[in-house]
Amino acid sequence: MAALANEYVKRRYALAEARRAYELLKTENKEKIVEIARKFGWRIRFSDEKIGLMKFDFALNFIDYLRNTRAFHEKGWKLVNRPVLGGEVHLSRQEVARLLQEEIQRYIEAKIDPKVKSRLPEEILKRIERLKQIYSERIKESPLEDFSSTGIINEAFPPCIRQLYEAARSGRHISHVGRFTLTSFLLHIGMKPDAIIDLFRKSSDFNERMTRYQIEHIAGERGSGTRYTPPKCDTLQTHGLCPGMDNLCKRVRHPLTYYLRKTRSMKRKKIDESKNENR
Repeated sequence: MAALANEYVKRRYALAEARRAYELLKTENKEKIVEIARKFGWRIRFSDEKIGLMKFDFALNFIDYLRNTRAFHEKGWKLVNRPVLGGEVHLSRQEVARLLQEEIQRYIEAKIDPKVKSRLPEEILKRIERLKQIYSERIKESPLEDFSSTGIINEAFPPCIRQLYEAARSGRHISHVGRFTLTSFLLHIGMKPDAIIDLFRKSSDFNERMTRYQIEHIAGERGSGTRYTPPKCDTLQTHGLCPGMDNLCKRVRHPLTYYLRKTRSMKRKKIDESKNENR
């Protein structure tokens, strides 16, 4: 895994292992959960506290809690919405397991050493190169459907794209993966390259020549001619670009699928409203 020397693959592997650990921890006994948590330096203890109608299994120091909820955007995880007593956040077994998933993912990522490649046998290195080729081919896949016919409807943007779009409009920093995601998404729904260039103008590191080149490359107008697709939802989650799922997010696996379904739903609703008005 380390020998692939690919940040995305490393994160995907770490996430998969952390998710597997989460599923196991959900049914693990409390003693084992506390033992594992303390190996990561958590200040955690058993709790039989009943707060309101809720009974909790554990009490975790709020600093350890905050460290492991930085990537969470759901309101339920906000500290202000949690029961906190004496500097401790009270949690259920499943919630502690979810927080440990974050800790485990970071631990695995930190343990993957890219220097290991030089110590691998030649046969293994050949297989690694093959895996790199497969990864490159998959990330370049183009969508099967033309989304431009739906028009550009901002209200139909999925939460991840909406957040990136607003960040670009206000000139806030966006990661490389975030820019790629936003650009490829907007191109697929029909936005012109010049309009996307204007969207990024407020960025502190804006360079029109470089921005145009990158956008045209993603659009397939330069280089290999490949028209790039936005990453899938699980990839965006891996890179911390998912701000939290709404109900439609839970039924799709790709931002473009979300957009297509949302625009169709909005159009059906508009047609129904028009019919009702004409009755």
